[in-house]
Amino acid sequence: MKAIGLYKYLPADHPESLLDLQLEKPSPSGRDILVNVKAVSVNPVDTKVRSPKDKTETEPRILGWDAAGTVVETGPDCTLFQPGDEVYYAGSIIRQGANSEFHLVDERIVGKKPASLDFAEAAALPLTAITAWEALFDRLGIDMDHTDNKKKSILIIGAAGGVGSIAVQLAKVAGLTVIGRHRLTPGISRMGKK
Repeated sequence: MKAIGLYKYLPADHPESLLDLQLEKPSPSGRDILVNVKAVSVNPVDTKVRSPKDKTETEPRILGWDAAGTVVETGPDCTLFQPGDEVYYAGSIIRQGANSEFHLVDERIVGKKPASLDFAEAAALPLTAITAWEALFDRLGIDMDHTDNKKKSILIIGAAGGVGSIAVQLAKVAGLTVIGRHRLTPGISRMGKK
């Protein structure tokens, strides 16, 4: 199968920073599903893992953990998905990533792709949506169904970014009044002058 990966953690402009690879197609076991990857997205975790460091891999390291695709095979212990299901997910950083034709992922961290989204749109959601959800409902303790939310406001810094744009939508659904602000570079005003 085709994949994109690395052996050395080189600067992004180095010609060998990411390589076109031919790898053996993996086979699912346990609760893993094998997904024919249709789309992946790039998140800060991808750039942090790939950032230059003095380390060399003996096996290629495949990046890309937010993905969407179609299940082609399931492990013997799978109960949630079957071949033909369209899925999306944020995979596990301790496993190989999804920048490949086929990707193994534990079915317990996978969701059925909403029919209203194409594969690229679905691949853009997992990590940003999980981060926004956890920030609002786990960390801040906002109650999704609380009627008093209509009397409350929330300021979302970076509201135009990936996580911020999802947080705005979730906060609105929870009934909050949302005040959004985009980030400004320190020392630069809205007019672009110091």
